[in-house]
Amino acid sequence: MAASPDTASRARTGFRSDLVRQIGVISATCFMLAAAMVGTGLFGGTNVRDLQGGALDSDATVLAPDRPAFGIWTVIYLLMIAYTVWQALPGQRTRERQRAAGGWIAATAVLNGGWLLASQFLNLVATVVAIIVLLVALGATLRVLSRHRADSAVDVVLLDGTVGLHLGWVSLATVANITAWLTAEVAPASWEAYQDVAGIAVLVVVALVGVALAWRTGGRIAPALAMAWGLVWIGVARTTGEPASAPVGITAFVVAAVVLIAAVAVRVSPRGRSVLPR
Repeated sequence: MAASPDTASRARTGFRSDLVRQIGVISATCFMLAAAMVGTGLFGGTNVRDLQGGALDSDATVLAPDRPAFGIWTVIYLLMIAYTVWQALPGQRTRERQRAAGGWIAATAVLNGGWLLASQFLNLVATVVAIIVLLVALGATLRVLSRHRADSAVDVVLLDGTVGLHLGWVSLATVANITAWLTAEVAPASWEAYQDVAGIAVLVVVALVGVALAWRTGGRIAPALAMAWGLVWIGVARTTGEPASAPVGITAFVVAAVVLIAAVAVRVSPRGRSVLPR
């Protein structure tokens, strides 16, 4: 029996919409990777750590992670590439989870690249705005994923894992970015006398954010791992490099442990079993 004209029309519309989404994700990821190449200086730009008078480097503030911490971007970018290829497969085209999250993930890729371009060509205020918008978009993306359960291990790794790592790292990077802006352009010269106290206070807030994130996401491990990774490297930077601050460094190590323990505790709780993707 032939399909009705209305059914055929809806099928064509759905196919076009799905194809546009898939192409949009591919385009957004390519833009993000191109911006990353500019941000590392490979396309003639200046490396991010040397921009804005060095305000974004590992020795700029007491809340800046040591340089090896930024190696997590390699993992996030590789996962994004893998996700982009996977979501473009014909078998993924009409899946409801892809339809729900694809546009959001494309938006986060564009915003990621936008932050890199803002740091390269604009100013610290622009980077703060860009990273806050990126953080909000990542949170919204993870919320969308929470409403549509995963149905395979690949789903969990390439959707939940990619977005989770991205969200966890950007959560911490937002704190570091705002601190860099305040230190470079807002805080008075006397700020240095209070940087230990301020750094510890901010890390306490980070701990609360990490615990809240664990609770809201049902104990997802990827965001906690990314946050803890950055916190550990803040601790390393403060205890082995400049500006030296043993109190901030020790606090960063403690907060890293708190974030991980909170995620594991929620994951094995009834809430984690009900919220987490299966």
